[in-house]
Amino acid sequence: MNKDIIDKLSTDLGIKVSQIEAVLSLLEEGATIPFIARYRKERTGNLDETEIKEISDVYNYRINLMEKKENTIKLIDEKGLLTEDVKAAILACEKLVEVDEIYKPFKEGKKTKASIAIEMGLEPLAKMLMSFPMRGDIHDLTKKYDMDEDVAVQNAEYIISEWIANNTYYKNSTKNYIFNTGSIVTKKKKDAKDEMAVYEMYYEFNDRIKFIKNYRVLAINRGEKEKVLSVKLDYDGDEIYSYLRGKIIKKEDSFAVPYIEEALKDSLKRLMLPSIERLIRSDLTEASEKTAIDTFSLNLENMLMTSPIKGSRVLGFDPAFRTGCKLAVLDENGKVLAIEVIYPNEPKKDFEGSKKKVLELIDKYKIDLVAIGNGTASRESQEFVAEVIKGTNVKYTVVSEAGASVYSASKEAIKEFPDLTVEKRSAISIGRRLQDPLSELIKIDPKSIGVGEYQHDVNQKELSGALDFTVMKVVNEVGVNINTASPNILGYVSGLTKTIINKLMAYKSEHKIESREELKKAGLKDMAYEQAIGFLRIPDGSNYLDRTRIHPESYEVAHAILKELGLDLKDLGNSNFNDTLSKANARSLSEKIGSDEYTIKDILEELKHPGKDIREEVNAPVFRSDVLDIKDLKPGMALTGTVRNVTSFGAFVDIGLHDDGFVHISKMSKNYVKSPSDVVSAGDVVECYVIEVLANKNKVSLSLVKE
Repeated sequence: MNKDIIDKLSTDLGIKVSQIEAVLSLLEEGATIPFIARYRKERTGNLDETEIKEISDVYNYRINLMEKKENTIKLIDEKGLLTEDVKAAILACEKLVEVDEIYKPFKEGKKTKASIAIEMGLEPLAKMLMSFPMRGDIHDLTKKYDMDEDVAVQNAEYIISEWIANNTYYKNSTKNYIFNTGSIVTKKKKDAKDEMAVYEMYYEFNDRIKFIKNYRVLAINRGEKEKVLSVKLDYDGDEIYSYLRGKIIKKEDSFAVPYIEEALKDSLKRLMLPSIERLIRSDLTEASEKTAIDTFSLNLENMLMTSPIKGSRVLGFDPAFRTGCKLAVLDENGKVLAIEVIYPNEPKKDFEGSKKKVLELIDKYKIDLVAIGNGTASRESQEFVAEVIKGTNVKYTVVSEAGASVYSASKEAIKEFPDLTVEKRSAISIGRRLQDPLSELIKIDPKSIGVGEYQHDVNQKELSGALDFTVMKVVNEVGVNINTASPNILGYVSGLTKTIINKLMAYKSEHKIESREELKKAGLKDMAYEQAIGFLRIPDGSNYLDRTRIHPESYEVAHAILKELGLDLKDLGNSNFNDTLSKANARSLSEKIGSDEYTIKDILEELKHPGKDIREEVNAPVFRSDVLDIKDLKPGMALTGTVRNVTSFGAFVDIGLHDDGFVHISKMSKNYVKSPSDVVSAGDVVECYVIEVLANKNKVSLSLVKE
């Protein structure tokens, strides 16, 4: 471990050195982030998954930065072009992109104007000029060089230009000035094609660099990449020149002043400003991508944490026109009981025949809920279902189809339902998304779930990494029933590899697993067992503790707590049992039993709610029995809706129409809102109010604040 980097991490992240060292040690030992966060709180000081990941990411970035600096210095030195100023500039870099900027002129063995001048032996002349001599004149300094005076002076200026450009203080102060006072200006390129006017607002656009919104940065980047927009940074170059001149010129009466001024102008125009502009654009993009990725990750987490609908029979309804609506009847556990196709919409429009078939399915299979996909023909299908279920106890809800077609055409779906078409598999997926969103959505590439913004404009590797981490975090937080778990969901469990998962699946196909201990026979050995076992549950196993999040390594502690409190596991869940646990003092128990306080607290909580599904605390979907028409809406009307997506500028809310209504960030609270995610999350059920209805565009503006 690098102590200097750890010290800097501690300062930057506001986390103790001892905590950072503990995290890095555990990771080096092979521990996973979920395991560390849940079962090693006493070592990390109760750091959560996000904090642990940040420590890991930033530490690795710093190690990579250090190595890149060393390698870059070595490369330039091998080319015989390294100077102390270049070396100092590289060592001062805080980002990989800054190192790249310095190395850019040295690529492919190229010599810079300054390095050529140094080879010409003109570095002493440059140093003499920078000493601002008061006696003599330029002829006195250049006469000893066997070359034209103008050539000598110009090349000496090139050396000075590079010194100025590589000066960390000058570079950083200039960059800060441009960032804080400058603007980003975009224009439509001459003869550029933008047939759908996607970038219309950026045809003549000007915004402060410091305050530009992240989604605008990403939109501008895309417009520039598609050659629709030209982009430039606008700032006061004269002010920068005057400021740096004041810092650099030491003696105004020196005859060297005009030459230093020329060197400064050359440095700004040729070296410093182009580099700084690239760095600022890079910083803007990096920050904007991070915000977009964080938003996507948060939306995904909330979507995966949507409350499951247990104990209900569901009719999955995949809407369509010409090819017919595909229906899938699912029992309480998601098992397919029947598959049908109906044609209630254009062109066949067999309303009565379709109605009869649906009512027969409802009656035969005792269906409780209908889950309708939100894709093509969703609106028409909602109207059909609302009419059909009148007079019954059945209700419907609209389920996001995002990614359903991706899964339905996948190898996993084909393997599970080889005899069904893609559309019929989609109906099954839609129904299962209502019953257990996590188990179904886990089968889909997180990027296909569609709860982000500008997801194709961000670094795809960073996006995939962030989303995979989010899925892993949720899966391990919720826990997995080992007897019903699919290979997909097991793939995200802490410590499990493909080889181990294959062994588990093979064992499960022949045995019902009765205990966590039995999993050692099924393929979980040593480190894998330690890392994974706390996240695998046996809800109806022989050991009560196997249904909890208590790790087997702490079972003795759990029994010691029960003994100390005079409780018995057979009374698990009754009111007296829970009352005693609630009154227990974790610190006192820790001292008596000899275990850490964090573990004691977690065990007490788990014993109060063994096998509790934390998703049940989240809002359930909004179920409807009738359909809403946009023509029925009027300003001021109160509605209940489900938040489908949260962006940097607002939230989209399903209020029962074909298209989601939109709540702008300015309409989320009477107080200032920094980010929409501070107010709402994907999956939230909210009370909202109609502001404006644009029926011709199927758009509804909403507010979370009653006007």
